[in-house]
Amino acid sequence: MSAATAFAAARAEGRAALMGYLPAGFPDVAGGIEALRTMVDAGCDVIEIGLPYSDPVMDGPTIQAAAQQALDGGVRTKDVLRTVEAVAATGTPTLVMTYWNPIDRYGVSRFAADLANAGGAGLITPDLTPDADPSWSQAADEHGLDKVYLVAPSSTDERISMTTAASRGFVYAAAVMGVTGARATTSELAGPLVARTKAAIATQGTGLPVGVGIGVSNGDQAAEVAARDGIGADGVIVGSAFVRTLLDHPGDTGEGLRALGRLTEDLARGVRRAQ
Repeated sequence: MSAATAFAAARAEGRAALMGYLPAGFPDVAGGIEALRTMVDAGCDVIEIGLPYSDPVMDGPTIQAAAQQALDGGVRTKDVLRTVEAVAATGTPTLVMTYWNPIDRYGVSRFAADLANAGGAGLITPDLTPDADPSWSQAADEHGLDKVYLVAPSSTDERISMTTAASRGFVYAAAVMGVTGARATTSELAGPLVARTKAAIATQGTGLPVGVGIGVSNGDQAAEVAARDGIGADGVIVGSAFVRTLLDHPGDTGEGLRALGRLTEDLARGVRRAQ
């Protein structure tokens, strides 16, 4: 199921979609699946599952710590796909977010086939631009998978146009310059980036949704990112705040899941309150 399905359902309700991220294998494979299902039950419309990688140059310390814990626990690509299968079985569009090197080493066509067979919606590739390697685009087209590329405040208008034209499912607006991480305030760069991105999409006539990753950590920030008179995102992407919640409850699975549920509910109320 494409992520576009969840965006359309949220739009029909007059709100933005809530998109939640955790790396596979964190705190372990079974625990990660349970955590992601908790997020779905509490209000996430789309799930992003990180493929832990040993050189996470774009990730902040919170996500790096979680990914390293997963790697230390022996997580492998097959575990990522098993996690995708378990979460996608809920009916929630489930994408993998990964650096390109692990996919290239696994085999692009093989990964696309295995992801589709697991019920995955597609792939988010933060360090792969649409013009860098056509093999993923071709494999995704063959298997009907979403191709989610990133735009940033530093992207030129020409670059944004090229990226939105190549994307399917949604386009990821990385509205903070620097590594990932929850922040106390939203970025002043987000609004102009979303406006430029939506202008390009309007010209193309595709109606492609725009998901914004900006370090959101609570419902108030989610409301600001989603509000039409604010940043105006079609989707609010949250990662580090979810990871931090589990890191703050080591060895206490029950309380960690309860805290994760409370955070998700707060964020879900935020994307609804915005409208």
